[in-house]
Amino acid sequence: MTQHLADAHQSRIIDQFSRQAIPFTQIPGHYDAMQVLIEMSRVTKEDLVLDVACGPGMVACEFARHAHHVTGIDITPAMIEQAEKRQQEQNLENVSWQIGTATPLPFADGSFSLVLTRYSYHHLLAPTEALAEMIRVCRPGGRVLVADVAIESSKSATYDRLEILRDPSHTHALTREEFSALFLNSGLQECRQSGYGVDIELEAQLKASFPKPGDEEIIRKMVTEDVGVDSIGINARVGDHRIVYTVPIAVYVGTKS
Repeated sequence: MTQHLADAHQSRIIDQFSRQAIPFTQIPGHYDAMQVLIEMSRVTKEDLVLDVACGPGMVACEFARHAHHVTGIDITPAMIEQAEKRQQEQNLENVSWQIGTATPLPFADGSFSLVLTRYSYHHLLAPTEALAEMIRVCRPGGRVLVADVAIESSKSATYDRLEILRDPSHTHALTREEFSALFLNSGLQECRQSGYGVDIELEAQLKASFPKPGDEEIIRKMVTEDVGVDSIGINARVGDHRIVYTVPIAVYVGTKS
């Protein structure tokens, strides 16, 4: 991967998520399944937590209620601004924020006892490197958790096409097999897996997205025509006279030996 490619992709991410900073928090599904992450991570009041690609701070602020301290890092300044606002609204004192990259992470080896990320890996050019960085900054005996989209391999290409149209900073949603292999080959021990589905209403998602001109109608057509077919892997369906679909999420956690 050339530096030019990495810089261009980083610019796409910042562009997209600067515009999504507020709409992102208005998608109800983004608040789903927090308890799954809490339980899978086994977070305690002694934990120093790092939330990688923290976005507007929803996960970090939730974990702050259960941990000693949480640090959130994100590449997009507008997202960090929203995270700081959320922290203030919730009167949380044990959270700090930093603007920075996932690869490399600007922290020393073994700085945290729990390192996590949610909904970021499908934006990364090098998820293996990102996981290695999360492991590096985790102390021995600590846990590393990743929650992200996990698509059936036979439907992966179609899902990626849809998401790249909706959000040009999307790279590739790992298949279930790729996600499993990522953790099994990471060197992490005692790996555990869970999962859940995020229900999303199509029109609400489109309002919170910023596709290129002309692509919104293509997205709408792809999802609508997939009702009852499921070639995308998101179980598109009609509910209450609206198109609704479910994004499958996998959660993996392992312990650093």
